[in-house]
Parts: sequence; C-alpha cells; structure tokens
Amino acid sequence: MLVFENIRLALSSIKSNKMRSFLTMLGIIIGISSVIAIASLGETSRAVIAKEFEAFGKNRVVIYMPYSEEMRDSDFFTLEDIEYIKTRFGDDIEYLAPSASSSSDISRGRKTGRVNISGVADGYEKMVNMNIIRGRFLTNSDVKSRRPVAVVDKRMAENIFGSIDVVGQTIRVSLDSVPTDVMISGVYEAEPSIFDSMMTSDSTTMYMPYTMFPSQINYMGMIDMKINEEKSSIEVGNQIANILARSKGREPGFYMMETTAGQQGSIDSILGTLSMAIGAIAAISLLVGGIGIMNIMLVSVTERTREIGIRKSLGARRKDILFQFLIEAMIVSATGGIIGTTIGVAISSSISLFLKIPPVISPAIVVIAVVFSAVVGMFFGLYPANRAAKLDPIEALRYE
Repeated sequence: MLVFENIRLALSSIKSNKMRSFLTMLGIIIGISSVIAIASLGETSRAVIAKEFEAFGKNRVVIYMPYSEEMRDSDFFTLEDIEYIKTRFGDDIEYLAPSASSSSDISRGRKTGRVNISGVADGYEKMVNMNIIRGRFLTNSDVKSRRPVAVVDKRMAENIFGSIDVVGQTIRVSLDSVPTDVMISGVYEAEPSIFDSMMTSDSTTMYMPYTMFPSQINYMGMIDMKINEEKSSIEVGNQIANILARSKGREPGFYMMETTAGQQGSIDSILGTLSMAIGAIAAISLLVGGIGIMNIMLVSVTERTREIGIRKSLGARRKDILFQFLIEAMIVSATGGIIGTTIGVAISSSISLFLKIPPVISPAIVVIAVVFSAVVGMFFGLYPANRAAKLDPIEALRYE
C-alpha cells in the first residue's frame, strides 16, 4: 500500500507543477525519441536491403577472373569446367551457368526500344524469385538447342506490343551484331525496388539462353551460381574458386569471388555501426535529461523540506522518504520515455511513409527505451532522494 501512496503523492506533485515537470521531461523526451527514430530507421534500412538482396538471389555466388596483363586464354572458363563443378558438388549447387550479357535495340514493326539482354540457364527464375505472369521461363531444352526464345519484362511488352499477352510473338534484337528474330516464351513482372527512382533509363532486362552468346561462351570470364541454403555460400564458393584455379595451373585465390551473403553482411555492418554512432550521439541528450531531473528533484526537496519534516515526525522512516522521491523521479523519467517513444515511432513512420518503404519498429527497442528512461530517472533521482531521506526532522520542521 505504501508504494501506491508514494505513486499518488508523486503524481500529485507532478500535477501541481505541470510546466516544470514537462520541462524536466523534455531532455528525456528528445533523447528517447531520437534514439527510437534512429534505431527504427536503421532496422527499416536493414530490412529493405535484405529484401533487395533476396530479390537478387539469396546465397548467390559470382566467380570471375581478374583482368590483367598476365591473363592467358586458358584462364577463361569452359563448359567442361561448369559440368565438372556440377558433378563434383552435386546438391550443394542449385544453379550454375556462365554469365553472359549485352544490350540491343529492339523492334517490332514501327515500335522500337532498348533492352539489356542477360544470358542465363533454366532455373534462374527460382534463384531470383522471378514472378512469371505469362507463359514460361527458359527450359533446359532451350539452352541446349540454342533456341532463340526470350522472357521479357511486363513494361517492355506493354511499350512494344501494347499488351502483356505476347507469348508466341517475335521481336528483333541484335546478338553479336547479328539481327536475330526472337520468340517470346514468357513475361515476368519485376518487383518494385527502392532503386527504381534512381534509374534514369527506360531499358529493361530480357532473358535468353546463354548459349545464344557464342562469342562470350568461348571466353567465359564469369560464372554465376546459387549455393544450397543449408551450406555456407562463402565456404563453397571459395572451394570452387580454388578448384578452378588448380585446374588452370594457378595459385589458390587467383579467381575472385563475390557473394550476396558477404555483401549483405558488409552493408549490415556499416548500417549497424552508423546507427550505433548516431544513436550514441543522440543518447547524450538522455544524460542531459537525467541531470535536469536531478536538478529539479533537488529543488523539489528544498521546497518540500517542511513536508518531509512533518512526515518524519508522524513516523515516516528514512526509506519511506527515499522511496517517495525516488518513485517521483522514476515517474517523471518514465513518462518522458513514453512520450519520447511515441514521438520517435511517429517520426520513423513518417520518414518511412515519405520514402515509400515499410517501417520496421522492434517492440524490444520500445520496451528497452521506456525501461532505460525509468532507470535514468532512478539513477539521477537517487542523490536528491537520499538527501531528502537524511534530513533531520527537527531542522526540517524549522525550515521556512
């Protein structure tokens, strides 16, 4: 019951000095709202980046050769190398193909456009979670028979044909400077990306069998693959790169490797460090807010010296007075923390809405912020509360 009595007294004191109490809370409010907003935006950024990497291909590995004066024709990858890696690693590899690409003007009657052409193998659509909305993706038969078929973007289909029902239609592209009529086997829809607004070109990507690029297949400098998610992409990728190096008479580490896991980890690390650094700067205002609470509580103790003397003369113990002022400091601080959390969440949600990205607000961060603000109040309220508890009741009653 004494705890509830102390809470009632604390609330009564706060209500009787509304403006002073609000100004006392202000430092806590600013600090907590800043920390919440920064932490939430950091988590939102990580979630958005993770989604972008998932669209690009989770556990994806690219192995490529360094271009230098020491480069030899035998350093290029061959189709035999690819078949050997597939056989050697079996189920550890879910997708493996040379990386071939080019760009071309496209035409259909009087309609023209520009397209990026990517040479891939069957199964590529599963690696990048491609959404096929019409027709089908490339098959193993398409790749082996060098069939001139393509999967086009919905936007390109609408621009060139005025419709997405274009399966079976043909368009003309240039492959190795040779005009080629290509039949459309499927239409895909690209997932919205945060990088869309940065793209200034209207060109889209069209996917064709990599065997349609003979000049690049004969001199393959890059291999694209997806590692089984139960395996470490970095570990398996390094093994493959070293095996290829040995087969070409090169030292381990000759071939370079990039993984989505490694790139995502690097970006997460940078974002985490940046969020912690900015959050630490914002948290300084919590220290200022704590000092403000200590200052006001000392003033409150001085103003209520006579009240303390009366309570002690009526039998209040030292710990009763200590808890009274300690609870008051914690309530002021926790209230500031709740208000600051609300403002921080609102700021984070508003910025996410402006950037058109879904906000990510961790409940753990909210709970930690409120608890931390209460701890700040307890820590900085301890000295004033202890000072009030030590007052001599006779001297306190004499105080005017």
